[in-house]
Amino acid sequence: QVQLIESGGGLVQAGGSLRLSCAASGRSSSVYDMAWFRQAPGNEREFVAAINWSGRNSYYSDSVKGRFIISRDKGKNTATLQMNSLRFGDTAVYYCAADPVGSGWYERADKYELWGQGTQVTVSS
Repeated sequence: QVQLIESGGGLVQAGGSLRLSCAASGRSSSVYDMAWFRQAPGNEREFVAAINWSGRNSYYSDSVKGRFIISRDKGKNTATLQMNSLRFGDTAVYYCAADPVGSGWYERADKYELWGQGTQVTVSS
């Protein structure tokens, strides 16, 4: 059984940076599409960024475009989210997600079969 483990969350001042990491544990038979979502209390889970299985295509929500960068190790089921110029509105639990099938809309949560437990990011203002 494959599980996703996130790390790197914490408390940071507005304007600062954090790097989140996600890695798949267990046996995986293929390379997955990977993504990051986030959810603040009282809000729906929202799309942040995604990267396809090859790492050649990346996708970002409008709210993080130009500030966040998603990357992965070639041929491995990992996802790194470099977050720069953080704002108070970025405060949320960040979840790593993976799609073993490789189809569907990148910004839709229902595309992803595998989810991590989440890591808290808090931005002080």
